[in-house]
Amino acid sequence: MVDAKTQIRTYYRALYSAWGRQHWWPAHSPFEVIVGAYLTQNTSWTNVEKALDSLRQAGRLSVSGIRRTSQKKLERLIRSAGYFRQKAHRLKTFVRFLDERYGGSLARMFAQPTAQLREELLALHGVGPETADSILLYGGNHPVFVVDAYTRRILERHGIIQTKTNYEEIRRLFEDALAPLAAEENQKQREEGSTDRVTGPTGSCHPPSRISETGRSPLAQVFNEMHGLFVGVGKNYCQKSQMRCEQCPLQKFLPEKS
Repeated sequence: MVDAKTQIRTYYRALYSAWGRQHWWPAHSPFEVIVGAYLTQNTSWTNVEKALDSLRQAGRLSVSGIRRTSQKKLERLIRSAGYFRQKAHRLKTFVRFLDERYGGSLARMFAQPTAQLREELLALHGVGPETADSILLYGGNHPVFVVDAYTRRILERHGIIQTKTNYEEIRRLFEDALAPLAAEENQKQREEGSTDRVTGPTGSCHPPSRISETGRSPLAQVFNEMHGLFVGVGKNYCQKSQMRCEQCPLQKFLPEKS
């Protein structure tokens, strides 16, 4: 049998060949990534986009903007994202952390070693592993893999993990499996015109944005793409209540039913 790490590398190549770059995370600034990572908890990205637009139009989608906005007004601005009281409080908590620990500087914060900064983020109220890793990878270009519900669902249905497998085990599995692909990504970055080839459905692809086109290390870019590609599978084919395996690029890798 093919081992799990080899399977994951095969899935990456198959999905990238089908869909190309996914341009995650769709944002204009690192702070917008952080706000989006908080707002996307327990809601759809469509609702997050509405809340981000509201903050942007009010001139509050920045560290200073959140800092000077009252809790009540912030709640109104992000209401479309749901759980708006909790999320407003958490955004305020993050800005206080940034001010107290790093003088309000995202650049100073993201310059910290990955493991140290991850621990600091996880210590904040309302920040779990997925939120912390999204901030690290997409906001700060730290090479960590983001595990979400789509990732877990796909792996379980393909027999790669069990229901009891925890977040950290899955994260380490992906990071170990995808590390050898950094050399391939380095080559892609050198070849003009080869990185945006897309045929047919585009997975979870977004239009290019300032953040999605930020220069990253090859390893961080591989983690970025794999997460985006799996989001595409989860949203379009491996849905929670409906499986559309016949059209999915990963259909041929499903285990045979006994």
